[in-house]
Amino acid sequence: MLGNTARRQTARNRFEDGILSDGKVVQAGRKSRRRSIGQPNSGDSGKSRGRGGGNSNNIDTEGFRPNVGIIVLNARGQVLWARRVGGKDAWQFPQGGINPGESPEQALYRELYEEVGLTRDQVSLIACTRGWLRYRLPHRLIRRRAEPLCIGQKQKWYLLRLEAPDSAISFDNGYKPEFDHWRWVNYWHPLSKVVTFKREVYRRALTELVPQQIQLEKRFTEERGRKAED
Repeated sequence: MLGNTARRQTARNRFEDGILSDGKVVQAGRKSRRRSIGQPNSGDSGKSRGRGGGNSNNIDTEGFRPNVGIIVLNARGQVLWARRVGGKDAWQFPQGGINPGESPEQALYRELYEEVGLTRDQVSLIACTRGWLRYRLPHRLIRRRAEPLCIGQKQKWYLLRLEAPDSAISFDNGYKPEFDHWRWVNYWHPLSKVVTFKREVYRRALTELVPQQIQLEKRFTEERGRKAED
């Protein structure tokens, strides 16, 4: 049986998994930590990592937990926008915590697979934001008695292009689904839809990465124009 300390740590990990995604507390144990047979190796020495693991111990001295945000583009320059399970129409970009000993890029590909079923060879990495983008949790969501205290997230955002058919996107990957629906939306659409306390981070990430998105959108328009002339 788990001791009191272990039970408290497990409960805390699960609590943070809920509040750090979209500000809404969700049911504990969202993801089963079992590895899917077809899950790719993300370069983490074969360890199964994930939100249910030890990433709550990866909080820095200022109280921020490291995290990756994932923006997937299609050929038109639209972004993948996903609806959280049980979130009452709560939508967001895929994201997830970086575990101790895991690089941001390793976390990127692990979370990409866990949340939307895409593997490294099904996407192209276009760009990444410089440095860390931070957001604080509202006071009502901070667990003041927790040690170490987590007051928010510091994020690196990655811009990817989908190189596989849309059918490759899946929520059934050997993990309890994070999302139950997804769609392609205009690049700036998420900025007005995300939970308020994360809006500034979204704005900064989208603004920094938009030059690459514009190039992709322009290339698509030019190629479509050439095909129309043929």
